[in-house]
Amino acid sequence: MKHKFLLAFVILLTAVFTNPDQLLAQQGRVITLKEAIDLSIKNSKQLKGSKARIEEATASMREALERKLPEIKASGSYLRLNNPNINVQSKSTNSSGGSGTLGTPQESAGKPSSAIYGMLNASLPIYSGLRIRYGIESSKYLEEAAKLDADNDREAVVLNTINAFDNLYKSRAAVELVNESLQGARQRVKDFSNLEKNGILPRNDLLKAQLQQSNTELSLLDAENNWRLANINMNLMLGLPDTTVLTVNETDLQLSDVQLKPVEEYVQLSTQNRKDIAALALRKKAANTGVKAAKGGSFPSVAVTGGYVAADIPNVFTVTNAVNVGVGVQYSLSSLWKNSQVEQAKAREKQVEASEEILNDNVRLEVNQAYQNYLSSRKKIEVYQTAIAQAEENFKIVRNKFQNQLATTTDLLDADVAQLQARLNAAFAKADASVAYNKLLQTAGLLLNKTETK
Repeated sequence: MKHKFLLAFVILLTAVFTNPDQLLAQQGRVITLKEAIDLSIKNSKQLKGSKARIEEATASMREALERKLPEIKASGSYLRLNNPNINVQSKSTNSSGGSGTLGTPQESAGKPSSAIYGMLNASLPIYSGLRIRYGIESSKYLEEAAKLDADNDREAVVLNTINAFDNLYKSRAAVELVNESLQGARQRVKDFSNLEKNGILPRNDLLKAQLQQSNTELSLLDAENNWRLANINMNLMLGLPDTTVLTVNETDLQLSDVQLKPVEEYVQLSTQNRKDIAALALRKKAANTGVKAAKGGSFPSVAVTGGYVAADIPNVFTVTNAVNVGVGVQYSLSSLWKNSQVEQAKAREKQVEASEEILNDNVRLEVNQAYQNYLSSRKKIEVYQTAIAQAEENFKIVRNKFQNQLATTTDLLDADVAQLQARLNAAFAKADASVAYNKLLQTAGLLLNKTETK
């Protein structure tokens, strides 16, 4: 006996060290809906992309502001020369100090072999047809729109997490209910086998019970597969290892103190709180500003300019301390007949206006759909609770009739299946009602307010 215990212990240790994944697979974690939402926001790849788009919009804003700063350019060259022939024109002067006529070319005293020059130019814009001002204004609108887009994406991530949490709960509840039904089916097959052996029950009725057991086993396999997939999907969303077995509670999905407002109020709230509507309104302002900036191309540009030049050609001439300051004006005459940029900007403005109208219609439809779905889900809870009581009572009656040979085996099995389906529907309806209500809040732009106050 002692050797048997030792052998069993060695086999257990071998199994543990050769299959560490089995231990990992057994590691579980109880997670609340609040924890799931926090983890999904922290690890969401979608929100990381939104953050990058905000950084891009902020950089564009800085670029627009930098156009107000002076432009400074420096250039210089060092050149090697061949043997050039250089003639320097000079004016002759008479003895009285009067100016004379231009003399004949004189060959330079030396032949330079190199040349060096450098230039420094600076320009500070004073007026550019308000293109700089409108460019900054447009960039501000787009930066704010990018931030609102990120908030809208955050709401979508939260709702997606709630849906995944709901699916995980429903898949686990299905496994438990089907497994419970399977235990009853197995017991029924055992009882029918004894009755069949004693000649009390026909062979055909036993086969029907066995067939129902097989079908229930297949249903359990499907339910377990759906639960595993829902668990993996949840782990991916939360950034957890795939082997983590998550356990959720129905209480996190239950609704409490829900005061449903009229649907018109939710529609009104959506126009005030929806981040995508606010973002599109800002893009409309940016498009309008873009039209003004495009029109500014037909105005002249004025800038303060300055520069410094230095050059040295050995044995020929040297230039130093050549500083210039002035005002520069630039005007493109072709802007009088080239106005395609203005037309493009106006077309973009019309596109944004059309998108705004479409979005407003879609939001009204989404709010009404979510509102009706929530009302329907609440009604389903009541219906399914009644259905459970009816299915259980029906099963008791059919079972009593079967025991008194007043009902067939098929009637008994059908009543058992109806009882299982009623329990599944009731379990799913409670969770789906929570999802439907959160969807209503999301369409009205209130979902983040609810999750942040929890």
